[in-house]
Amino acid sequence: MSTSTALRSLNINNINPHVREAQYAVRGELAVRSESYRAKLMKGHPPTPPDESLPFDKVISANIGNPQQLDQKPITFFRQVLSILEYPPLLENEEVLIKSLGYKQDVVDRARWLLSEVHSVGAYSQSQGVPGIRNSVTTYIERRDGYPADPGSVFLSAGASSGVNTLMNVICAKPETGILVPIPQYPLYTATLAVLNARCVPYYLDESKAWGTDLSAIKTAYQKAKKEGTDVRAIVVINPGNPTGASLSPEDVRNVLEFAAEEKLVVLADEVYQTNIFIGKFTSFKKGLRDLQKEHPKKFDNVELASLNSISKGMVGECGHRGGYFELVGFDKEVQAQIYKFVSIMLCAPVVGQCLVEMQVNPPKEGEPSYPLYKKEFDGIAQGLQKRATALFDAFKEMEGVVCQEPQGSMYLYPTITLPPRAIQQAKHENRAPDDFYCFRLLDATGVCVVPGSGFGQREGTLHFRTTFLAPGTEWVGRITEFHRGFMEEFRG
Repeated sequence: MSTSTALRSLNINNINPHVREAQYAVRGELAVRSESYRAKLMKGHPPTPPDESLPFDKVISANIGNPQQLDQKPITFFRQVLSILEYPPLLENEEVLIKSLGYKQDVVDRARWLLSEVHSVGAYSQSQGVPGIRNSVTTYIERRDGYPADPGSVFLSAGASSGVNTLMNVICAKPETGILVPIPQYPLYTATLAVLNARCVPYYLDESKAWGTDLSAIKTAYQKAKKEGTDVRAIVVINPGNPTGASLSPEDVRNVLEFAAEEKLVVLADEVYQTNIFIGKFTSFKKGLRDLQKEHPKKFDNVELASLNSISKGMVGECGHRGGYFELVGFDKEVQAQIYKFVSIMLCAPVVGQCLVEMQVNPPKEGEPSYPLYKKEFDGIAQGLQKRATALFDAFKEMEGVVCQEPQGSMYLYPTITLPPRAIQQAKHENRAPDDFYCFRLLDATGVCVVPGSGFGQREGTLHFRTTFLAPGTEWVGRITEFHRGFMEEFRG
């Protein structure tokens, strides 16, 4: 019973039970403890001597894909344009910007154009997003896929998460509504379904095939849910994967679309990591669908696809500015009008975030003044990510009881861990899942915060954890390997 029951209107027992029951492991108890350690190490401003009781001098937040928190530098072109958007009087001193501050002419030109579109970044935009920016998004999609796109079907959002929330609110009409969700998955999906009092229909990815999409597993999960009375309305696909880092093949994309067509399922394609590819080439669900429609006229014309992207990932990493978009394909016009009404309730996405979306999809081009620096920064970030991913992968290969798939994309590795029986017994004694217990011990010993696989979903009897490879350098990787060696020795039978 809440201690505040008799004192206040709200207490833990009478709030929305679906909010209370929702789980979001990425920012759960581990993350809270890591922030308390960070506060101990900082101890105020100006800093006083850090707490010497901790066995580490820095917290590594490898629990969340937050690139700039982990010292990824912003793209210069983007931030220079933003500086003018935030303070347009800078344009009154264009010569100073260019000759003294190093701004290029295309920075000034882009800022002027964006200001002509938004008027002011402090003003609301159209609920669906600034028309000129939506035009830039459709140009990008057309260039990427080789098929036309309609700006009227593009919605600018406060990151991809906002788009997911919008779409799920529209789809989930009753408690029996179900959505197929990959396991392991990003907990945004299960948490949102819990809040909406709808059903998660889990389908397992195939770890033995580099976390590929297993069509037989999807069909089995679908049929089981239908028999249990679930009205399955949609399927979520995360490509490249979170937390797995897997990149789907064109065949995997086709298989999902063909299944969706057969069963009349909306496809929710989470493609926020589409530029984070190390192996192979990204294939969008939009391209996969248009290819199928071209090859099989009429058969796939009514497939409903919503594709999401974000400025938070890729080489942009502007998480805090909250920008993204989703594109609708094949949706009924009346349904699309209701989606427009839903986003209108929140007025509009942050306009600064919308402007960053425009620059993400329309960066400096070869021959333009800002291109050389942009290319250098973009490639440097990409190469750094791949280097750290490889270093972490190589370290996992040497760790006892750890098996990890080769990094293919996104920002994460998701290794399997096999823990000694005594460690599992100790976890049970502390009322924790074994992988949760391992991750807390890792944090307490090293300051490295990762997320247990139980927060993403995993097959019964298996244990995992997810780590980003965003933190600079590789010293922190050594912290993990040293901890693991000691942990295994401590709990060896």
